[in-house]
Amino acid sequence: MNRNENKNVAFYTLGCKLNFSETSTIARSFENEGFKRVDFSEIADIYVINTCSVTENADKRFKTIVKQAQKKNEEAFIIAIGCYAQLKPEELADVNGVDLVLGATEKFKITDYLNDLTKNDFGEVHSCEIGEADFYVGSYSIGDRTRAFLKVQDGCDYKCTYCTIPLARGISRSDKLENVLQNAQEISEQGIKEIVLTGVNIGDYGKGEFGNKKHEHTFLDLVKALDEVDGIERLRISSIEPNLLKNETIDFVAESDTFVPHFHIPLQSGSNDLLKLMRRRYMRELYVNRVEEIKKTMPNACIGVDVIVGFPGETDERFLETYNFLNELDISYLHVFTYSERANTPAAEMDGVVPTKVRKKRSKMLRGLSAKKRRAFYESQLGNTLEVLFEGENKEGYIHGFTENYVKVKMPWNPEFINTLHQVKLTEIDEDGLVRFEFVNEEVAIA
Repeated sequence: MNRNENKNVAFYTLGCKLNFSETSTIARSFENEGFKRVDFSEIADIYVINTCSVTENADKRFKTIVKQAQKKNEEAFIIAIGCYAQLKPEELADVNGVDLVLGATEKFKITDYLNDLTKNDFGEVHSCEIGEADFYVGSYSIGDRTRAFLKVQDGCDYKCTYCTIPLARGISRSDKLENVLQNAQEISEQGIKEIVLTGVNIGDYGKGEFGNKKHEHTFLDLVKALDEVDGIERLRISSIEPNLLKNETIDFVAESDTFVPHFHIPLQSGSNDLLKLMRRRYMRELYVNRVEEIKKTMPNACIGVDVIVGFPGETDERFLETYNFLNELDISYLHVFTYSERANTPAAEMDGVVPTKVRKKRSKMLRGLSAKKRRAFYESQLGNTLEVLFEGENKEGYIHGFTENYVKVKMPWNPEFINTLHQVKLTEIDEDGLVRFEFVNEEVAIA
C-alpha cells in the first residue's frame, strides 16, 4: 500500500495567475505520490500555502491563512512556498505552526521533503541563492476553473526600482516551444476551452530557452504556434510589457480566430519623470502608441492597465498627470496598486515618500476612474453580438461568463451552461454593473 494513500493535502494560493498555474502543477505531483487533494476549508494532513510578495497585504494574510489551517487540524504539517518564501524564508519559518519553507527552486521538488510529517518546533528552511534559480519548470492549472493558466516564462531581467520579483524568481527564462505546445495539447484534451498565457514577463519569451540567453523563438513565434493547437477555442495573452508588445503581435491577434481581443498592459505611471525613477523601459508616448495601434486594428478590444499610486516622488502634480493621462486614454479598466516599501529595492531608499493617507486617497480616486472606464466600455459593447464562455461557479443564483473581449455577463444559474460557448447579443447593464444579454439563434429561456 502507498504510504501516502490515506493522506490529504490542501492548497491555498496568494497572488498572480502564475502562482495558480504552479500550485496546480505542484498539486498534481502530490497526487502522483498517492496523496488526495482536498479543499483548503477541509481537514488535511498537509497544508501548502503558495505566497506572494507583491503587496504588503499578501505578507500579512499569510499568518491568517496559517491560523485557518491550524483550526482545521492543529497537527497538520504546514508548508510555505512561493515568492515570499524565497525572499524572507526565516520570517515565514518563525510563524507559529509553519513546519517547512521552500524557496524558488525547491518548491518543485516538494514531495522529496516529506519523509517525516511530524510537527517541527521550528520551521525548516530549504532555500537556494536566487542566482541558482536558472532552470525552467513548466506548469499549468487545470481543474480549478473553466480557463487554464499556462506558464510559458519565469523570472525577469528588468530592474524596476520598486520590484522584488527578480529577487524572488531569478533571471528571465522560457519553456521550450515544444513543451508549451505539449502542455497546451494536454489542456485541450481535458475539454478546457480557454488558455490564458502567463509568466513574469511573457513578452520576453524565448530568452533562456536553452538555459542561456540564446534566442531561437520569440513571443510572436509562440503566439503563432499556439494558434495552431487543435481543440482550444480561446487563447488570451495576460500581462505584457508595452515595450515588448510589437505591432506584428497586435496584427496577428487581430486576424486570429483563437487569440481574443483583450490585452493587459502595465503602465505604472502616466508621468515620464516617475517612469524614469521606476526604471521602466518606455515613456508614456510609447504607451499611447500601443493603445492606438490596438484600437486601430481591434476597435472593440478590451485594454486593462496596471498602475501604481504613491511611488516616492509622486507629487500632487505628477499624480494628476497620471489621472488625466488615464482619463483621456481609450482603455477599459485599471488594476490599481498602492505602493508599499519592499526591502532591498532602490525605491525603498528614495526621497519624496508619500504619506499613507495620501496613497489611500489617490488609490480610491483611480479605483473610481476604473469603475467609470469599465462602465463606459460595457456601454460601448451594448448591441454587439459576442461569444460568451460560462464559468463554473454559482454566485448568488447566477452563472457568470466572459465575452472574448472580457465583458462580464450574467444570467440565472443553470449548470448545463458551465464551460460552454454561446453567441449572445448584449442588451443592458444590470444594477450590479454586469451585462445582461439575449441568446442569438438559440431557443433558451432566461429569466
